[in-house]
Amino acid sequence: MTINWRNYSVKGLHDELIRAAGKPRDAAASLCTYLRGLSDQELIDHKAAAELAIRTMGITFTVYSEEEGGSIDRAWPFDIIPRIIAKQEWDRVEQGLKQRVQALNLFIDDLYHDQRIIKDGIVPAELINNSRDFRPQCVGVSPPFGVWAHICGSDLVRDKDGTVYVLEDNLRVPSGVSYMLENRQVMKRVFPELFEDYSIEPVDDYPSQLYEMLASLSPRKGDRPEVVVLTPGIYNSAYFEHAYLAQQMGAELVEGSDLLVGDDHCVYMRSVEGLVRVDVIYRRIDDLFMDPEAFRPDSMLGVPGLLRAWKKGKVALANAPGSGVADDKVIYTYVPEIIRYYLDQDPILPNVPSYLCVNKQDRDHVLAHLDKLVVKPANESGGYGMLVGPQSTRAEREEFAKLIKKNPRNYMAQPMLTLSTAPTLVDDHAEPRHLDLRPFILSGKSTYVTTGGLTRVALRKGSTVVNSSQGGGSKDTWIVDEAGL
Repeated sequence: MTINWRNYSVKGLHDELIRAAGKPRDAAASLCTYLRGLSDQELIDHKAAAELAIRTMGITFTVYSEEEGGSIDRAWPFDIIPRIIAKQEWDRVEQGLKQRVQALNLFIDDLYHDQRIIKDGIVPAELINNSRDFRPQCVGVSPPFGVWAHICGSDLVRDKDGTVYVLEDNLRVPSGVSYMLENRQVMKRVFPELFEDYSIEPVDDYPSQLYEMLASLSPRKGDRPEVVVLTPGIYNSAYFEHAYLAQQMGAELVEGSDLLVGDDHCVYMRSVEGLVRVDVIYRRIDDLFMDPEAFRPDSMLGVPGLLRAWKKGKVALANAPGSGVADDKVIYTYVPEIIRYYLDQDPILPNVPSYLCVNKQDRDHVLAHLDKLVVKPANESGGYGMLVGPQSTRAEREEFAKLIKKNPRNYMAQPMLTLSTAPTLVDDHAEPRHLDLRPFILSGKSTYVTTGGLTRVALRKGSTVVNSSQGGGSKDTWIVDEAGL
């Protein structure tokens, strides 16, 4: 018997599958019994089958490596033991995510119109004035349904006491949903019998939900608006996802050179049949590179005149330009107050307690406890540019102290949470590994939340860094209806 749950230690941790040595959580009991019954060879065979499926399906991710000479494509790191969340708990998380994204969209819309939240003293004006992602070019624009962040990926973590926190909100060009979908396909290939016996909520409707949301934004009414996915190209780290989502939606995958803005301010796509008008662009290019006419004139990735076409209502852009102003990790600390201000409700999901370095009292505390805190820059992603205090060197802390003092607006800090764990296959046995979860929320005429999301897992023992670019891996996420067990 390869996996013996009595030998699996969760002391001092909240494990997603095992509540105490030898005692699975109710929603995971059947899975744990099944895994315990597999022989050593069967576990090895299942793991090998998953790796073969990943290679066959061409599931890759890209990392940038100066040592290895640029962009490197690697097979998607995947663990065959799924993470399980009971549906009753998930229903509450889903409501919390919808509440959060609704408030964030009201916040963004307010910032580009009346700025009531600043006038009422809820969010300091200087944070917006010094925001890297506030776009003055977007002031006065009213996108359909008042929605700016149409696709949001909010990162959730669970502390050792079981509380689920929102760690950050990704509202610019969040990625990872394709891996959520592919993880499920791999699991169905490797463990088809489990999907016959378990009541697992499906995830495969995401592409159709994404298309319906995008189509609802179209400025032209018709049976099937022309929706395209705009990618920076094959060297982008998320190119696999861009191509995957376009293929799944039946949409064209285009680069900036494939599009042009006509004299009528409409956007057209070059095709073998001639120019085709485009109604909706799911753009996976950062604001500053999407239109050299409006932003960086040296950009070769975007489409000249695209912002002009959007402002005149000739084309819809998702996410809307300027939505990144709420993707700021300093602004994140105000989200509970933003929810109360716009919705007159208490937040369903709490933030991780945070320190704002722009405030002197908080800054002094951060500088005095750098060895105990996680320090994050306001606008980085992918785990880059942050300091994990307990795992840092004195030289790294001294360098961060200089950075914080030089630009306190750019930094915030949080205590080091003891992230929850889940059993992860290591050689021929299961060990606890820390993880997080990125659900995806679609907002248009209505709001949709993925059932679960992308579980990212730190494959190194003791590590809490789950980003694939930093050595993390992934698991399938099962939302299980216990009533159906």
